[in-house]
Amino acid sequence: MDHLLAQQRARILTDQLTDKPVSINKGQTYSGDPFDKILQKQLENSEKLSFTKHAQLRMSERNIHLTEDHLERLDEAVKKADQKGVKDTLVFMDQMAFIVSVINKTVVTAISGDDVQGNVFTHIDGAVIV
Repeated sequence: MDHLLAQQRARILTDQLTDKPVSINKGQTYSGDPFDKILQKQLENSEKLSFTKHAQLRMSERNIHLTEDHLERLDEAVKKADQKGVKDTLVFMDQMAFIVSVINKTVVTAISGDDVQGNVFTHIDGAVIV
């Protein structure tokens, strides 16, 4: 057993002697960007609303075009729903309706104009009217 430990120690020491020294810059990642900068980018991206392919298809089919103002209002509505503990919400805005997964910050589908009238919305636990 002692012989095996001695061999292991010798192998470790040999590896340490033959390895090239690695220079490490504190606070930097392999990409060269500071860790806090990468983390901030990730947090900003996770806070933005995203749209499923289904929602994008429905918006295209129904000729729904969102302005920057619409996106901000939709984002605010989702934040309000989140503060109330809503998981899946219906957001009414300017003759448009959106089903949004609040937890994932993802628009699941979109409806506009006359299609909103008489429609039944299921699998939601809250609604926000903006």
